[in-house]
Amino acid sequence: MVRLKDIAQATGLSLMTISKALRDEHDISPATKARVKAVAQQMGYVPDSSARSLRTRSTRLLGIVISSVTNPIFARMVLAIQEKAFELGYDVLLSYTGNDPEREDMALRRLLARRVEGIFVSPVYRITGAVRIYQELAGQNTPTVLLGHPTQFCSQFPSVECDDTLGAYDVTRHLLSLGHRKIAFLGGPPGTPWTAERFDGYRRALRESGLDTEDGLIFQAGSSIDAGRKTAEQIISEHTGATAIQAVNDLVAVGCAEVFLERGLRIPSDVSITGFGNVTVSEHFRVPLTTSNQPKYRLGLAGMDLMLQLLKGRKTDPLRLPPELVVRSSSGTAPASSVFERL
Repeated sequence: MVRLKDIAQATGLSLMTISKALRDEHDISPATKARVKAVAQQMGYVPDSSARSLRTRSTRLLGIVISSVTNPIFARMVLAIQEKAFELGYDVLLSYTGNDPEREDMALRRLLARRVEGIFVSPVYRITGAVRIYQELAGQNTPTVLLGHPTQFCSQFPSVECDDTLGAYDVTRHLLSLGHRKIAFLGGPPGTPWTAERFDGYRRALRESGLDTEDGLIFQAGSSIDAGRKTAEQIISEHTGATAIQAVNDLVAVGCAEVFLERGLRIPSDVSITGFGNVTVSEHFRVPLTTSNQPKYRLGLAGMDLMLQLLKGRKTDPLRLPPELVVRSSSGTAPASSVFERL
């Protein structure tokens, strides 16, 4: 390991001069700084970040806590945060929770123990008015930005989120414009605000068209491909009158579509299917999905902008970015009758 003392010996300069040059102190000439940094790079010198943080009381660390590193919604958001953080001289520590409250608590506490300067977190949603770790983050004034919708236990923090109500509303309106009147809604995990918002958008579009929601067309599907497959089997077995399926996200839509295709149904001739999120699989599925595009990269950049304001001690407001309807091959004109009534 290369020490400052080794660089001093190699350059013939004092230890103090070497230290000041590497810290860009004003009383060291540009020529000396350039020489010292060049020798340090050649020798493979790596600054001791722990010692520097003790000296400056700044770690230049940010933490990110998300549900899963494989969740396609978070991939672009995390990329945007990491790129902007790197540009600004911050390092990022990434943790995931698996949607487990205890693991989330542990991840947040470990980040605090590492003295991160700010935390981005996608909350593990639960139906409760208070969660201790979030109370502690607020009490310690830890700069915290929510990646997603706030709910009661974390509403004190600023958030960056997609306007899911608007996105779902646009999807339902699209299906209605194609003549569909029996649209099944495949909801996500109960208690999650994004599930509630997407259902609200669906219900609002129906009501504006003079239609009521029907209990027989509402399903709790979860959020995975497997959940979509199971719900598709349920839709078939219950002989619903649906001519279109509106899934809470793209993964559920893909799982549902896979089962229909395996059963010999044609998409969209027999049934239309839509998703939400516009993850990569939606575009490259056998029948490319009509969906609502969440501006994932822009959400990450917006989250970083909020964090920078918090680090400066400024108050911030939540940001809601509008989604965009993406029409592909999986949605088409409503058939004369539902294929599920004939199965």
